[in-house]
Amino acid sequence: MTIYPKLIRDALATVRYPGTGKNIVEAGMLEDNIRIEGNKVSFSLIFEKPTDPFMKSVIKAAETAILTYVGPDVDIVGNISVKTIQQARPEVGKLLPQVKNIIAVSSGKGGVGKSTVAANLAVALVKLGYKVGLLDADIFGPSMPKMFQVEDARPYAEMIDGRDMIIPIEKYGIKLLSIGFFVNPEQATLWRGGMASNALKQLIGDAAWGELDYFLIDLPPGTSDIHLTIVQTLAVTGAVVVSTPQAVALADARKGINMFTNDKVGVPILGLVENMAWFTPAELPQNRYYIFGKEGAKRLAEEMHVPLLGQIPIVQSICESGDEGKPVALDEDTMTGRAFIRLAEELVRQTDKRNAEQAPTRIVQTHK
Repeated sequence: MTIYPKLIRDALATVRYPGTGKNIVEAGMLEDNIRIEGNKVSFSLIFEKPTDPFMKSVIKAAETAILTYVGPDVDIVGNISVKTIQQARPEVGKLLPQVKNIIAVSSGKGGVGKSTVAANLAVALVKLGYKVGLLDADIFGPSMPKMFQVEDARPYAEMIDGRDMIIPIEKYGIKLLSIGFFVNPEQATLWRGGMASNALKQLIGDAAWGELDYFLIDLPPGTSDIHLTIVQTLAVTGAVVVSTPQAVALADARKGINMFTNDKVGVPILGLVENMAWFTPAELPQNRYYIFGKEGAKRLAEEMHVPLLGQIPIVQSICESGDEGKPVALDEDTMTGRAFIRLAEELVRQTDKRNAEQAPTRIVQTHK
């Protein structure tokens, strides 16, 4: 009998966690560490706290499911280890206490250059003298390893204050983590929402980010469990929404803005970025060709009463630099390099304004 990980996952998908009614795979309780040695199978289950009342019954049910669905000869009894997250991580909302500003970079749809904007914005902030971290939260389509030319990097864990902490990769002065460092880049990541959310929580709460002025999170396009995980896990300072001037992109950008400003989410919009605002040929730097429409994002920003942080033109060097792992913002003497520096400066202004508005007002009493 040949045993492979999918058989084990399929068997465990029949096991329900009594606390939520979800199966343990969907709930993200199965750590992605299934080990198979002949007939011996071992893996870890993740529980919220060490005193979970259902722990023993779930482990027993998992053993029974594997013996039933995979085969009675599987050596599984006693090989399921347990990990808990409640004691290991700070409470939700108290993660990353050394980070001053957490910025979510989002887009209503794919293909608008959101990750390119996030990468270059991070570089531009470093150029301005800030300490910056960048989390590639696009679990199913991570692109930051390629954009920073660190595809072969493998982050390691280091014991810090009694905890195994992931050490982010550093490139161009930016601390960087991506799920792309931990999965095969040639294979699709076939995870349910719970598994993806749990992986993201590990990259946030189990990593040594240290002191940062800005922590940028490159979110997946659209709206998903990942977005909810971020806003429920972190005290997000504000969101930056990226769009092109094209009507279909603007319609989705509007939905993205509405998602963040929804009463149940409550994340302020720091501003809108109009990417691919116009095309400028390298040989004719003064010419502008509005191939996706003119100033659509600017009009949307005015309509929805959010700042327009910047307009980024299309030039061939943006694509080439991303593919080569050298973001265009590294060169401040280019048109796009200057555009990203201005974008970073405007983001800093809007962030400072937001923080000033949220700061408690000091009341000074005058005694006569």
